[in-house]
Amino acid sequence: MTPFAGRAAPGSGDPAYWRLEALTTFRELGVVPEIADALEAEGIVEAFPIQELALPIALGGHDIIGQARTGTGKTLAFGAALLQRIEHGGRAPRALVVAPTRELALQVTDDLLVAGGKLGSRVLSVYGGRAYEPQIDALREGVDVVVGTPGRLLDLVKQKHLDLSQVEILVLDEADRMLDLGFLPDIERIIERIPAKRQTMMFSATMPGEIVALSRAYLTRPTNVRAESHTESDATPQVVQHVFQAHQMDKPEMVARLLQAEGRGLTMIFCQTKRACDRVAADLVQRGFDAAAVHGDLGQSQRERALRAFRSGKIGVLVATDVAARGLDVDDVTHVVNYECPDSADTYVHRIGRTGRAGKEGVAVTFIDWSDLTRWKLINSTLDLPFAAPEETYSTSPHFFSVLGIPEGTKGRLPKDKRHDRAGLDAEELEDIGETGRTRSNDRGNDRGHDRERPRPPRRRKRDRTRTRGGKPVEGGEVKADPSTAGGRGGSSHRDTAAGGSAADDNVVDAVATERKRSRSRRRTRAGKPATGTTEASQSA
Repeated sequence: MTPFAGRAAPGSGDPAYWRLEALTTFRELGVVPEIADALEAEGIVEAFPIQELALPIALGGHDIIGQARTGTGKTLAFGAALLQRIEHGGRAPRALVVAPTRELALQVTDDLLVAGGKLGSRVLSVYGGRAYEPQIDALREGVDVVVGTPGRLLDLVKQKHLDLSQVEILVLDEADRMLDLGFLPDIERIIERIPAKRQTMMFSATMPGEIVALSRAYLTRPTNVRAESHTESDATPQVVQHVFQAHQMDKPEMVARLLQAEGRGLTMIFCQTKRACDRVAADLVQRGFDAAAVHGDLGQSQRERALRAFRSGKIGVLVATDVAARGLDVDDVTHVVNYECPDSADTYVHRIGRTGRAGKEGVAVTFIDWSDLTRWKLINSTLDLPFAAPEETYSTSPHFFSVLGIPEGTKGRLPKDKRHDRAGLDAEELEDIGETGRTRSNDRGNDRGHDRERPRPPRRRKRDRTRTRGGKPVEGGEVKADPSTAGGRGGSSHRDTAAGGSAADDNVVDAVATERKRSRSRRRTRAGKPATGTTEASQSA
């Protein structure tokens, strides 16, 4: 990707090109020394194209609709301007950043804390799954910037702990997701509580035309900034893409062999459902890989634990749903695997954008089932990719080994001498964050592989049964005598009892009477009428 894609070519005489070509560092773009020094301490000196285009406009206080590929620094494009323009030291927040997922909210918070470290910026992340009390205490002490998800933001507003009346800058990160039908009502409620006189910025890697048209209802004379040409694909060009038509039953074997490719680093595997995430993660653990799952059914502490272990390299494989597909920035991710066909072109772009970030190279592998071919052809044509007819591939196919750099003879299980190279998920401490709600899933990816080895406690039946005879409880093998009942069963039994019959005789009589009582009274019928006797039956015959 050329650093100035979509602009005039060198030698065209366009003064805008030469002016932007010279603005290569944050200092030259007008960022204050405190922020520039903090970024330089992290090794961030030169700006990416979206930062070069957006920062001068944002610093001027204008509304922006920004679009750039994944991994090109959109967070700092609005973050540096946001931190520079707000007034620090107040109690109520002066800037609000809304993100669609908890993981993205955490990442944006970390980036803003780094950039605003020398300014003393107070940045608070608020999202569901954590206890309310620490967030409420921080709001009472005062914050400069709040980064959060819509649900928790509205909860704190309704409880009157979060005051949005002094917000001067509003940012919608992953704006196309924030303005779809799922989030739009919550976003509208949040915007209603923010002053009309504000600066609004929206950023995303994918920005459909209908979303842009909808976003203009919340913006004032916005500037549409796009870091690449409209004729270029939204997919990251540094990522080498492979698409295979694979059978559902063979995918676990293919993934296990792919994970043994030469030069493979951290790997993310995306699944369509939470159950598929758990199943794939458990299967990889059984095959000897250090893997963990991240999806919405896991408790927040478990999700954060898996992400921390993945970022620090304690596990090498993260199996996730689309909660980790947007905005998540992890260094050294070399491979991304689409275990199933994505549901849209935008989802595909965001997924493979987890690798090849900040100019690095990466590999994206997508498995397409026979039933998903129609959907994949639509994605392929939308992104103008050369994979309209994916090659039928199996775990033993020679071309599968050659194009992905898998050594010959690799099997579907990791050799024992190569296992436990990483510390594993257990090495990451499970933080007590005072989770709210019900945790509906345990550490499935780590525990399911050991379910067979766990001793199961014997089952104990809690039934209390009582022996009965003739409808009455039996004590010591005999039925309790009931003179009234026994006397009403016929004269013979009454005379026997009166003559001094034994208790055993009473038991026999009771048993016979019970059988008679249980026997059904059936009447013979013929043609719906009762048959009176054998003679009539024979005559009719």
